Amino acid sequence: MSAAEELEHRQPAAGARGQKSLTIGAVCKALEQEFPDISISKIRYLEDQKLLTPRRTQGGYRLYTQDDVQRLRTILRLQRDEFLPLRVIRQELAGGRSDREVSAAPSDGRTMRRTTVTATNPGALYSLEDVVEETGAEAKLVAELVEFGVIKGELRAGARYYDDTEREIVRAVSELARYGVGGRNLRVFRTSADREAQLLQSILAPALRSRNPDRRKEAVQALENLASVTTHLKHLLLIRDLRKIAP
Repeated sequence: MSAAEELEHRQPAAGARGQKSLTIGAVCKALEQEFPDISISKIRYLEDQKLLTPRRTQGGYRLYTQDDVQRLRTILRLQRDEFLPLRVIRQELAGGRSDREVSAAPSDGRTMRRTTVTATNPGALYSLEDVVEETGAEAKLVAELVEFGVIKGELRAGARYYDDTEREIVRAVSELARYGVGGRNLRVFRTSADREAQLLQSILAPALRSRNPDRRKEAVQALENLASVTTHLKHLLLIRDLRKIAP
């Protein structure tokens, strides 16, 4: 911790609009049980990304209200439990998503954003211009994702269009692109997804092909549950391995 961080960590709290305000160090202390990897630098980064706007004292020290702390808790839960990139979290909060809608994860840690696999209609289709505008990705990146089979799109009248899922894939990859990750590097994700889909298909194929509608419905529900569980398992395995390289 730098000298400046040490001073800010120890700066006494002050009241704000009837609420007890906390220093950035006190905020870390309050959240560290639920988020063991929380740090002053991480909170400052979220502030730099315009997700937090704490009050400042005349000396420049940050002071957080209880509302600020709840907003930070919501952001961290969306990152941890729903694996959302910051751009999407910003949109969720700006769209009026209530903090109460993002509850604490249960003790087994399995709360996550569920993926719907039952849609027979992909919904709206988006042109390249639409995808670029909505995700902030570069057109070159979208072309790379098509080239390396990460997304496919649908050709109509000589133009390629993308569905909701592919648009969100582009949005996620655009976050990785900020760190120099390109379409070529994503082959490992595409290969992994293909293998997982094949595994789940082999497990549930007989039930999914059943003529009994109730059995098919149960199989689809099981497929969605398995998809969520495998997603969480991959997350845990990744965290385990990352801890080895970043102790």
